[in-house]
Amino acid sequence: MAGQRKNSDSRMGNPSQIYFPAWVYKQLVGSGDLKVGNMNEEEEMLIKKMVIVGLGCIQLNPCHRPSMKTVIEMLMGDVRDLEVPPKPFVSPARGRLGRSLS
Repeated sequence: MAGQRKNSDSRMGNPSQIYFPAWVYKQLVGSGDLKVGNMNEEEEMLIKKMVIVGLGCIQLNPCHRPSMKTVIEMLMGDVRDLEVPPKPFVSPARGRLGRSLS
């Protein structure tokens, strides 16, 4: 829904290979277009702010994640003051779901 595509969009290939944070990050740093439907500029800036904060919160290294105090400050501040965090993830591994942890 957030990507405005049907779940059966044939252009995306195998739906199990889509990793939503990777898609969102690509949209943010690529085109910067995060619009969902008919949004005004204020709504678009709010979405962008939430995405930037969310991407910061899912950093793999806990030391790179913002504190709750910083998250609140980021959400209350201006989106133009926020920096896009580094790519916070690796693409999901293929074919490794069946491996045991032993």
